[in-house]
Amino acid sequence: MDDHKFVEVPPFFVCPISLEIMKDPVTLHTGITYDRDGIEKWLYTKKNNTCPVTKQVLLDIELTPNLTVRRLIQSWCTLNLLTREERLPTPRLPVSKSEILKLLKDLKCPNLQMKSLKRLKAVVLENESNKRLMEAVGGVNYLCYVLNEHDNNMTSSSPPDRKDGDMEGFELVTPSDEAISILYHMNLSQTGLQDLFKTCDFVAMLTHVMQRATNYETRTYAVMLFKSLFEVADVTMSLKTEFFNELAKFLADQMSQKATKAALKLLIHACSTGRNRIRATEATMVQTLVNMLLDSSDKRVSEMVLMALEQLCQCAEGRSELLKHGAGLAVVSKKIFRVSPVASDRAVRIVYSVAKFSGNSSVVAEMLQIGVVGKLCLVLQVDCGSKMKEKAMEVLKMHARVWNNSACIPHTLASSYPS
Repeated sequence: MDDHKFVEVPPFFVCPISLEIMKDPVTLHTGITYDRDGIEKWLYTKKNNTCPVTKQVLLDIELTPNLTVRRLIQSWCTLNLLTREERLPTPRLPVSKSEILKLLKDLKCPNLQMKSLKRLKAVVLENESNKRLMEAVGGVNYLCYVLNEHDNNMTSSSPPDRKDGDMEGFELVTPSDEAISILYHMNLSQTGLQDLFKTCDFVAMLTHVMQRATNYETRTYAVMLFKSLFEVADVTMSLKTEFFNELAKFLADQMSQKATKAALKLLIHACSTGRNRIRATEATMVQTLVNMLLDSSDKRVSEMVLMALEQLCQCAEGRSELLKHGAGLAVVSKKIFRVSPVASDRAVRIVYSVAKFSGNSSVVAEMLQIGVVGKLCLVLQVDCGSKMKEKAMEVLKMHARVWNNSACIPHTLASSYPS
């Protein structure tokens, strides 16, 4: 290298971002050439939407290979690297906008649909640039067309046989499966998700996908898309019971920790309104959550289940379902001081809601019998949040006349509320 370390590199061979010789020069519509790796990091990792040199806003993010500059760099390297020939590797040609558009249009041709979907999935999985290009050329609308068409076809015919040999393992076999997979892997931008939410009844569409899916991978992608949508869209919308039915089934299956946590986060988002809490309760969501709490050994899952239960217990229907479950109130109180401070706080809130709004004589007697009262007394004695202590004290005061003969009730509290 000593033979050529003072060789001057032509400035137009150097990437304006990395300041190194370009290996795969590409040109933006602004006319400036960059090394592909540098400009892709600028656009996709750092989320910039301007040309680094001209500062122009980029309305078109297609990167065009600059083959002329690449050949010049290749020749220059061959001539000037005296001690070793250092040829640049031949880059894989990127997918062009016209090729993606052709594949998307083929989605409307029944004979080409599956082949096109498989190719589009490969394109999207290849790199971040392809994902953004797919979004920019309207790929989402074409994929929604596939989902709508497949849903209409499934409505008018019987669903596929789940025992079909093609369904084994995780292979995606229907157009709907492939379309959902592509949408998930596109990692849509916030703007793309918001547009998707506005342009079609995507909630109903995804619900139908979950109802008809023949493999758990598709159901998982649908839940992950729901989660992404609800993080950027208006979650105060009223959702149908069918949505919560599918979500309850998904949670009951507990396919993976990641999928379960995504579904719980989705449920917590959805249950921020009273209407949705009632619908979730109608879908036996409380029973599902209690069963999860009985089985769960994961700290974060337990916390999220208790968060969701606390929301559902803010409505009479939710409290009623919790009390109907033989282990409902018991398992909630058992989690106090056994999982985390967050879980303990949510469990006390649930007990408070039940005691205040549903605390009839049988419920109050059950709370004493299964040890809920003892746990509340323990809350007063240990170092924990002041809000949590206040809730526990309120519950004990509410029913002190009933519980005053219990050995676990502090004497000072019992004497304040004589029978």
